[in-house]
Amino acid sequence: MTKAQSSAQTDLAVVIVTWNNASVIRAALSSLLADLQESRLRCEVWVVDSASADHTAELVRREFPTVHLIVNNANLGFAAANNLALRELGFGDAYGANETPAAVYLLNPDTVTHPGATRRLYDGLMSRTEVGVVGARLTFADGGFQHSAFRFPGLRQIWAELFPTPGRLLEGSFNGRYPRARYAGAEAFEVDFTLGATMMLKREVIEQSGTFDEAFFLYCEEVDWAWRIRKLGWRILCVPAAHVTHIGGGSTSQARPESLIHLWQSRLSLYEKHYPNWKRDVARRLVALGMRRKMRILDAADAEMRAACQKIIEMAKA
Repeated sequence: MTKAQSSAQTDLAVVIVTWNNASVIRAALSSLLADLQESRLRCEVWVVDSASADHTAELVRREFPTVHLIVNNANLGFAAANNLALRELGFGDAYGANETPAAVYLLNPDTVTHPGATRRLYDGLMSRTEVGVVGARLTFADGGFQHSAFRFPGLRQIWAELFPTPGRLLEGSFNGRYPRARYAGAEAFEVDFTLGATMMLKREVIEQSGTFDEAFFLYCEEVDWAWRIRKLGWRILCVPAAHVTHIGGGSTSQARPESLIHLWQSRLSLYEKHYPNWKRDVARRLVALGMRRKMRILDAADAEMRAACQKIIEMAKA
C-alpha cells in the first residue's frame, strides 16, 4: 500500500519544509505532536528536508520516528518541496478524493504550537462549507504581536515597503494590515490571505485550485495560491483562538542579499500574474525607484547588498 493510499482515513496531514532548521525543528515537532495527540484527529506529519547541511534530517529521523521524512539532495524551494509532499499524499494522482486527507496543514519549522491550536484551526476550517483556508494567530518568540494575515498587495504596500511612510499608515489598511483588535477577539475573521507559516486547506480547495506555483522559489507562493483560491469563490479566515508562536526568518536570514533578490523576484512575478497591465507597469517603476533609493542610503562597504539592489532594478526593468 502506498503512502498516498494510507491517507484514506486521515483527517489532517501536516507538512513542514526544512532547510538548516536543526535549532528549531525539535520544538516545532514536539509541540505539534503533543497538540495533535490532544486533538483526537487522525493525523500524519510529513517533513520535507531541502538538503540541510546542519543535520536537520538526521535529527528528525532519530528523535521523531513517527514522522514521514522526505530528504532531497538539493534545495527545491518552499513551493516545490511542499508540492512533493502533497503528491505523496495523493493530490494530483489518480486516487479518488476520499483517498486524500480531509485537510492539509502547511506549517513552518520555526513555530511552537500552543495547546488546542491545531484542533481550533481544523474546526474553523470545517465549520462552514464556503471556508477553504484558515490560519492561526501568530506571536513572536518574546510573545510580541505579529501580523498573521494580510490584504492582497497593491501599489500602496509597495510604496510603504520602499519609501518613507508614517507609522500609522504602516500599521493600517494602507499597508494591507488588519486591525490588531481583530486578533484579540474570539471570532474568526475573513482575510485575503494568511501568512504561510500556518496555512490549513480543505481537500476540495487543493483539488480545485491545484498546488503551489513552483515558479515561486521562495516568498509570495502562499499569496499567489490564496489569490487563486479566492478567485474560485472560497473564503479565507484567520482564527485568533488558534495560537502559534512564529520565530520568523529561520531560514531566509541565512542568506540576506540572496533572500532580498528572491523576495523581489517573487513579488515581481506576483504582479505579473495578478495585476492588470497598467498596474504592473507602475509597480515595476516603483520597485526600481525604491531600489535606487536603497542603494543611496546603504553603507558603501555593503557591496553584496548594493549588488542585490542593482539586480532587482534590472529585473524590474526587464
